[in-house]
Amino acid sequence: MNQLKNHPFHLVDQSPWPLLGSFSVFSLLMGTIKWFHLFNMNLMTISLITTLLIMYQWWRDITRESTFQGLHTMKVNKGLRWGMMLFITSEIFFFLGFFWAFFHASLSPSIELGLQWPPSGIMTFNPLEIPLLNTLILLTSGLTVTWAHHSLMENNYIQALQGLSLTVILGGYFTLLQGFEYWEAPFSIADSIFGSTFFMTTGLHGMHVLVGSTFLMVCLSRLFLNHFSANHHFGFEAAAWYWHFVDVVWLFLYISIYWWGS
Repeated sequence: MNQLKNHPFHLVDQSPWPLLGSFSVFSLLMGTIKWFHLFNMNLMTISLITTLLIMYQWWRDITRESTFQGLHTMKVNKGLRWGMMLFITSEIFFFLGFFWAFFHASLSPSIELGLQWPPSGIMTFNPLEIPLLNTLILLTSGLTVTWAHHSLMENNYIQALQGLSLTVILGGYFTLLQGFEYWEAPFSIADSIFGSTFFMTTGLHGMHVLVGSTFLMVCLSRLFLNHFSANHHFGFEAAAWYWHFVDVVWLFLYISIYWWGS
């Protein structure tokens, strides 16, 4: 790399991870289709392992560039912030499509649904049981991740670790409860448009909780290794933004699908 550059941008070195990651994710897609149709998980399992290994090594390289080589200048940091904001905006529109499908079906139920919502024969969840508990869990996790962020900005290492650890635990608890809820569900994804929109929207959100929990766990390990400082912690800040987005989406989901929709 040329050390005599006269610009604040980071021109990345050649890396094998984008190309290998593309092939691995494509193989994961094919393996998932094979699992759906042939009930064979071999290709999906191998592809999942290779994808996780590639992700780990790609993140490791970015961590080295930002933390140890100092290549993430203020200009680069600004670009990363814009990238994260645009990514979250695209995710908002992604969820908007599923909410649109739900309200399209629920506000004017067709004759096939018995002209009522929820459709005839569907037994819905009680919104005051597990869904309400999950709402409290996610709201609390939003508080703990904010506590961790402010502690980090104040150089309070112990409280930052405590707040981030609690957030990861609460994210895992949410996932366990949602898995239990799916296991006990009195309807399936094949039960009319209600089942389809319910499992697609809540399942997509659940996947985002898993991704966000992974994001926060990576940040927790980096915090433990002293990679973050009061002025250099955008990786953690991006994870916090993502987690707040997950919180807000759940509030809309709880109010519309669990409470109003039932």
